[in-house]
Amino acid sequence: MSRRTGRRSLRVMALAVAALLLPACAGLPTSGGVSVGLKLGESEQEVDFLPVASGPITGAGPEQIVEGFLEAGITTTDNWDTARDFLAPSLQRTWRPSAGVSIDLGVDTRTITSSVPDDAVEDADTAEVQVLLDLVASVDDSGGYSEALGPSPVPFTLERMEDGEWRITDAPDGVVIDEQRFPNVFEGYPLQYFDLAWSRLVPDMRWFPRRQSPATTVTQQLIGGGPSDWLKPAVQTAFPADVQLAQDAVPIVGQVAEVALTRPAAGLDPTTLSRMRTQLQSTLRAAGVAVTQVRFTVDGRALDAGVVDVVEPPAEVGTLVLKDGAFGRIVGDEISPIDGISAEVARLPQPVLSLDLAADDSRAAVQLADRHVYLVREGAVDELDDRSGLIEPSIDPYGYTWTVPRSTPSALQVTGSDVAPLEVANAWPTASSVSAMRVSADGARVAAVLTVGKQIWVVVAAVVRDSSGAPTELGDVKPLVQLSGQASALGWVGADRLAVLVDPSSPRLITQVVGGPGSAEAAPSTAVSAAGARTSAGVRILGSDGALFAHAGSAWREIASGVSVLATRAGE
Repeated sequence: MSRRTGRRSLRVMALAVAALLLPACAGLPTSGGVSVGLKLGESEQEVDFLPVASGPITGAGPEQIVEGFLEAGITTTDNWDTARDFLAPSLQRTWRPSAGVSIDLGVDTRTITSSVPDDAVEDADTAEVQVLLDLVASVDDSGGYSEALGPSPVPFTLERMEDGEWRITDAPDGVVIDEQRFPNVFEGYPLQYFDLAWSRLVPDMRWFPRRQSPATTVTQQLIGGGPSDWLKPAVQTAFPADVQLAQDAVPIVGQVAEVALTRPAAGLDPTTLSRMRTQLQSTLRAAGVAVTQVRFTVDGRALDAGVVDVVEPPAEVGTLVLKDGAFGRIVGDEISPIDGISAEVARLPQPVLSLDLAADDSRAAVQLADRHVYLVREGAVDELDDRSGLIEPSIDPYGYTWTVPRSTPSALQVTGSDVAPLEVANAWPTASSVSAMRVSADGARVAAVLTVGKQIWVVVAAVVRDSSGAPTELGDVKPLVQLSGQASALGWVGADRLAVLVDPSSPRLITQVVGGPGSAEAAPSTAVSAAGARTSAGVRILGSDGALFAHAGSAWREIASGVSVLATRAGE
């Protein structure tokens, strides 16, 4: 036996790895290590540089062939032709590189073990080689990303070919890429699905190889696939199951995507066709494809497809604060009041701990010093929840205020304008506590910071609503990232990312993609709370001394002082 071991970092491996790899994760692991995730590529169209690997070297032994094959996973052009050069002809025809991606810590952390010693390679005709990966995450065949911490063995079988060169005769489908280069090879594309009311679009992040034009890739996945398992209870697609792409290409002609569909599309009603076009146009634009419209055809004849109106996320409205007893948007040193709300907040009999303003400015969910949650509207203040140990509330786009006690995550309830509380079923059944919760702007997802066993996780779940829009239950948990300490704030950044303020002793701000990797940066040393925004540049952080901070390039700049509460806005 020959064995070569690369440098391995000191890490504590997570114990319940399998739970993270399930299509619909019903629970969370309860012990293990910490991972912040990967850094994102800066641009969806940033394809100027793609890593390129070399083919097999003449005379290479079994271990070198396997190493070269793994390295060739970074070269995705021509369906991984470079990687296929390391395979025997019979395997070249059957190996499926697009079956998934194993993302490991790094090339120098891989352990390679061969059944043939180095001094016996010349006399051998077959070899068994095993590579032990230090996994960080995985991507499945539909482009779905999941964190997957822990060791993973990958076996290979090799034979000496007639020309004397070693080639791989048996290998698992999929490719291996280290975490540092993964964002250079793959790009995240947010497929768009309708909510259950056909009124809003909800992103579902998928990861595919970077290409000059992703139009064909995302269209194939949107029409031929479906939403991620965790998101399915809250979304739907406009494309019927019997409608598929009629050809494996989506050409862009004069900024018009030409989409040829199979014949069943010709019999669809105008509403379905309009929803299909709206869904695909939004997906292509979110993927960075420069299109003005989508044109459907069947057998060369154009279909008459319009577009449907969808509720758009609210625009960036500025920073909401409570300062010197005045609540509103802060502009310089001035507070611009919110009609009907600011005056009511000023009259509250107790100090305000947190405030979440509805997207239309019509109401606010306020937590006061007694820790109870109140609904503030023009001319009215109603107590919504007086249970002990409540965390900060969150308002959803349908006007429901979400409240839950920290030590009883399953006791989640929502309250509408009628001030009648409703229980939400299947709320984080395996968690022992919840420290933060925010509903997305589309109302189809809720993010939370949960404690399960000894671990702290940022998670998301689908929100199931009845025909009136009232939340009735949550879908299964989708774990996103494990934290090294408690989170002091959680917020949405746009439609597909979360901002998490962690570790009060050495504050950091984690920006985490929902269904993708994340990044971390230092936060101001006094940071105690944060507010999400439509963009990363709009995120605000409040210090314990009342100083308010905003991004200034890669640093934080103080923009105001004397702020007592950094308020949030629904969906952020």
